[in-house]
Amino acid sequence: MAKQLTEIRMPQLAESLVSATVERWLKEPGHRVEMYEPICEIITDKVNAEIPSTVAGVMARILVGPGETVEVGTPICLIETEGEGEAEDSPVSAGEASGYGVAAGVTGPGAGSSSSSAFDPSAPMRHRYSPAVRKLAEEYGVDLAAVAGTGLGGRITRKDVLNHISRAGAAGGTSTALKTAVPVSGAGATTTSAPAQGPAILTRTDASAGSAPDAPSAVPTVEVEEPRAPGREYYIDVTPIRKAIAKNMRQSVSEIPHAWTSIEVDVTNLVALRNRWKDEFRKQEGVNLTYLPFLIKAVVSAIRDYPIMNSVWADDRIIVKRDINISLAVGTEDSVLTPVIRNADQKTIVGLAHEIHELARKTREGKLTLEDMQGGTFTVNNTGTFGSILSVPIINYPQAAILTMEAIVKRPVVVHDMIAIRSMVNLCLSFDHRILDGVICGRFHQRVKENLESYTIDTKLY
Repeated sequence: MAKQLTEIRMPQLAESLVSATVERWLKEPGHRVEMYEPICEIITDKVNAEIPSTVAGVMARILVGPGETVEVGTPICLIETEGEGEAEDSPVSAGEASGYGVAAGVTGPGAGSSSSSAFDPSAPMRHRYSPAVRKLAEEYGVDLAAVAGTGLGGRITRKDVLNHISRAGAAGGTSTALKTAVPVSGAGATTTSAPAQGPAILTRTDASAGSAPDAPSAVPTVEVEEPRAPGREYYIDVTPIRKAIAKNMRQSVSEIPHAWTSIEVDVTNLVALRNRWKDEFRKQEGVNLTYLPFLIKAVVSAIRDYPIMNSVWADDRIIVKRDINISLAVGTEDSVLTPVIRNADQKTIVGLAHEIHELARKTREGKLTLEDMQGGTFTVNNTGTFGSILSVPIINYPQAAILTMEAIVKRPVVVHDMIAIRSMVNLCLSFDHRILDGVICGRFHQRVKENLESYTIDTKLY
């Protein structure tokens, strides 16, 4: 049976997902691939995931390198098949496949060379640019209309843009300061030669550097020097997951008018309740009994009384969610993720403890799925784990509020006109002032306080 090349495209793993970043490839060109076998790992703005192959065959070509972000539906690799076991991917002939630019793990003397139809204005994919291509072109001030597209249907690849920059730099001589078009840490920077005794120079394009409007963009004038002495400083590459966190945090702070409030809660009875049960709970349930299940139980009970806390801003309306799905902020060594406890108001303290344990385990082991990350309506955080006593958390966009539990500390307080040593904790609430005002948030905060202080040594966990 004749062999053919089949495209594997970036799937839409969630309704709101429009792009994803390839983190690493699990298969290289020449490797055998079975149907449904994972071929690469991707990172979205929500979670990491593995992409399975929809056909069985041999990996022929990788089209999207590690660290590159592409839109949903973009071809990411080609698999050579014998026409069997195909799913929804369309076959590509060898002639069509030759139009793809070189990606990670694929090299050759003719890599990145333009085809005769590169500038064909009628090419069907000529004006469809991936986010990575647009970003690189904007960074270097490249006019994409002047770039030869070697992708399928005349599409311009990231490699095409880099080749165009390289040729423009060579044509411009020393004035362009671009000698070798080699990406640095995926950031699109380029390295130029420097004296052996001096620092290496990283150069980037200045879009306003005075290049002729009709000519390919001239390259760089801005310089960044490497450290002058060993140990003075070093660089850390920004990972895709860190970029996603930065994007979401920036969006939250720039779009949501944050307001904050903090309240003090006496949790002496709660501490006694946990101390009574924690050892037996560990033996019976196999998980630790922390304060978090009690806090979440108190929060979801308060949300039922004040459902506006469980809402989202939608410009011309406020969407109030009926399901109470609690996003749980879980930190790892290099990121913070917010897996979701669904229908938290329907769970007991024991059930919440198991959910918290399982989500924390999956987060730290990198096994969260998109389903684990979607649908959150209100976020709870526990910065008290690190000894914090006061913080102003950033809202988990696009939710309306986030509540943080600080460290429980023993303090002298006045109880019935007498000084007593009590276990006290601060609860800090950040809220979207477009949706929520001080009155409703104050009442909600007070209700959470009442719920936490209502625990007694006899409270049932089951």
